[in-house]
Amino acid sequence: MAGRFLKAFGPIVKFIPEVKSPERRVGFTEKILWTAAALILYLVMSEVPLYGLAAEPEESIYRVIFASSRHTLMELGIGPIVTAGIILQLIASSGFIECDFSNPEDRALFTGASKVLSIVMTGAQASGYLVGGIFGSLEPWQAIIIFAQLLAAGMILMLLDEMIQKGWGIGSGVSLFILAGVAQRIMWDCFSTYPVRGENEPGIYLGIIPAIIQTLASGGSLIRLLVSPGGFPSITGLLTTIGVFLFVIYAQGMRVELPIAHARYRGFRGRYPISLLYVSNLPVIFASALFGNIFVISQILWNNYRTGPLGPWINLLGQFAWEGENGTLTPVGGLAYYVIAPRGFSDVIENPIRFVIYACILIVFCVVFSLTWLEVGGLDPRTVAKQLVDSGMQIPGFRRTDKPIELVLKRYIPVVTVLGGLLVGLLAAVADFFGAFGTGTGILLSVGIVYQFYQQLLRERVMEMYPGLERFLGG
Repeated sequence: MAGRFLKAFGPIVKFIPEVKSPERRVGFTEKILWTAAALILYLVMSEVPLYGLAAEPEESIYRVIFASSRHTLMELGIGPIVTAGIILQLIASSGFIECDFSNPEDRALFTGASKVLSIVMTGAQASGYLVGGIFGSLEPWQAIIIFAQLLAAGMILMLLDEMIQKGWGIGSGVSLFILAGVAQRIMWDCFSTYPVRGENEPGIYLGIIPAIIQTLASGGSLIRLLVSPGGFPSITGLLTTIGVFLFVIYAQGMRVELPIAHARYRGFRGRYPISLLYVSNLPVIFASALFGNIFVISQILWNNYRTGPLGPWINLLGQFAWEGENGTLTPVGGLAYYVIAPRGFSDVIENPIRFVIYACILIVFCVVFSLTWLEVGGLDPRTVAKQLVDSGMQIPGFRRTDKPIELVLKRYIPVVTVLGGLLVGLLAAVADFFGAFGTGTGILLSVGIVYQFYQQLLRERVMEMYPGLERFLGG
């Protein structure tokens, strides 16, 4: 049964809007339509400016990952939802709160608590933006209207995600929105015909494909597009994007397969796969969420309290300067300065020490979060060994008890976990160094999301054609 923590959310959950689960079987085509409708609504909200503000583009790794768009209804994106989910999952998995996920009542309470915490995080982050001066100087009535818009948009996004996850759509709404943001960024960097307004390259198209065609048509040299200054798309970035995509797809198939057999049915044999990306892309999500919160919190604190008694400590967390015509706060010192990814190879050349430190911090945190999730996510050798034994499986040649199987798994799982965390951190850093489109972290996430959507689409299609298989596939 659920503990006191989750039960405390029971009375509050009754007042939170929810999407009812379908009472009938939703067809494959209808799921596609609902998923497409959720995606279209998200894309529309990411283009609608907040009342009193003008939508503005902003180059930020965190906006790509959190599917947010500056000064629009999607200013906060999925950040509050992801942060709330990570907090509750970590707390539940580590045993600080009691929750039996096999119990429908506990699952419902956990889902409700996640929704309440998502709304709280949305309100807290929106308040922080307003109080911190992220939107500049506003009248009280403007601040109230913007807060209401952000809160309403956050609730709509939460309900869209709930709609998809409850069976009206396919996959996860959060994953869909991340993929849409990354794909939109990649398409923009590849095919945009917006002319670059720069001193060095006036009139050159922003998208690398039109820029190459324009340069060749005018008889120019492609060398100037090899590494573009100012974070503009480059040929190096295009090749890096393709290379990282192919490597991550290849890495998805790298695995160690342990032979397993059923203890009762001698003819039943199989293999237990331990993938190189054993904990998937979760480490880089956690690291990005941590870096994003460091950036936002330090920005708010520096903008409001840098002259107070806590000024020296705030400067250690982050120091900022106003830059550009729109008055954007840019980190110039402190920890926030070292958790911002470069916008391309030219940035790395200008300040190599800063971005080497960034890469080291990213890789270290990816490894740390990999090992942490191994324990709290139930993926450690002891838990996996118990699950295999409880399901009637064993490794041939070993006794059917937890300990021998755990010893075998310990040879592979910890090593693979560290290597996987090291690999995703290194790939994300290298992709950012060479200006990969959609950011390195965005590419890693998008490949994993596409792979999951592909598997779910196949599963849905098979169940549509053969309804009798649904009970075997867990539908």
